[in-house]
Amino acid sequence: MSKLLILAIVTITLALIFYTIGVFAEKKNGTLLKWHAVIFWLGFICDTTGTTVMGKISESGFSFNIHGITGLIALILMAFHAIWATVILIKNDENARKVFHKFSIVVWAIWLIPYIIGMFIGMRA
Repeated sequence: MSKLLILAIVTITLALIFYTIGVFAEKKNGTLLKWHAVIFWLGFICDTTGTTVMGKISESGFSFNIHGITGLIALILMAFHAIWATVILIKNDENARKVFHKFSIVVWAIWLIPYIIGMFIGMRA
């Protein structure tokens, strides 16, 4: 197994860990906190890193298939999610902080789709 593949697997798995911790800690807490936003950003950075490394390994970059499309949608949603969390915290919008977790769970569930598809693709290779 190449060092790049190990790096990609580790960073994408870290994204899953960060994102899962952030989303469910926020839900359990009942409100969005600063550390949740930090965890969302870490998840996004790890996923972007892992995706970039996987693209280098495949040498084809973006593929117009179910994994590529759902992965792109997930990255866009993760970026929007982290940005929106940051904006809510900066504005100190108490109502938005309390309902943000509903959007978080949707983004997390959508993110799982390309993660799981990627695992199956990797197992076939």
